[in-house]
Amino acid sequence: MSLKNLLLAYSGEAAFASSLAHAVRLARHHDAWLTAVMRNGPSYIERFGGGLTAQLRAQLQNIEEEDVRSAMAQFNAAVSEAGLEKRAEFLSPQKIGATLPSEMARHYDLVITGFQSDLPGEEHHVASPDLIALRSGRPVVVVPKDYSSTELADHVLVAWDGKRSAARALGDAMGILEGKRQVTILTIGKTPPNMPADGGILQHLGRHGIATQHLHKAPEGRSVGSVIKDAADEQGAKLIVMGAYEHSKFSQDLFGGVTHEVVRTARVPVFLSH
Repeated sequence: MSLKNLLLAYSGEAAFASSLAHAVRLARHHDAWLTAVMRNGPSYIERFGGGLTAQLRAQLQNIEEEDVRSAMAQFNAAVSEAGLEKRAEFLSPQKIGATLPSEMARHYDLVITGFQSDLPGEEHHVASPDLIALRSGRPVVVVPKDYSSTELADHVLVAWDGKRSAARALGDAMGILEGKRQVTILTIGKTPPNMPADGGILQHLGRHGIATQHLHKAPEGRSVGSVIKDAADEQGAKLIVMGAYEHSKFSQDLFGGVTHEVVRTARVPVFLSH
């Protein structure tokens, strides 16, 4: 899949700089269009601040508008420096109205965002990677806060269990994997998996001209999420590709524990598909 139409979903002030920088690098590398969006929704003040005075509500509204202007200025400066002004756009909450980022994402090749902020003053503007991946059907790259790199990943770690979510993630990521220096297929369990008669995923990637190695890790008392994160660190991988596993519909964490732990603790971007 070629990447020509990218969506950058605002995830809070603290994480915006790193996700913006990564989105700009992807747009330049793939000669793609880049659209940034700030979610629009009822703020904490609108939901719970009914007793506030008109003056205080006006002051809070001014602060909120300044946050939007600040994010827009940051975006415009970054795309201008990268020479992307003609292929980049920032959509403010007023422009998108009630449209959710997960709905917009269906019109894009890839969504880039950061780990979701839970600060009361900005929770209505930030995107949830969980909801975007689950509701849009599009892949999502979650960029860690303070992540910095001058180049895109040349070594990718793929967390592989042979199931549907992993296969979907791998398929969605093929446009990114092709041309990389190295791809490491990570399997986890007490014993290494048996190689399929047709060569399995290693042969599949090899036929795409992708240099691939297999790495098997035993948990040894660690969680699966910790094994994935540690393996990426040990191998020097700069991108993790994995399936997004759905958790309980009644849980605040819509991703299962493995996905949530990797997204929360990884030092490099995580590519997710559901």
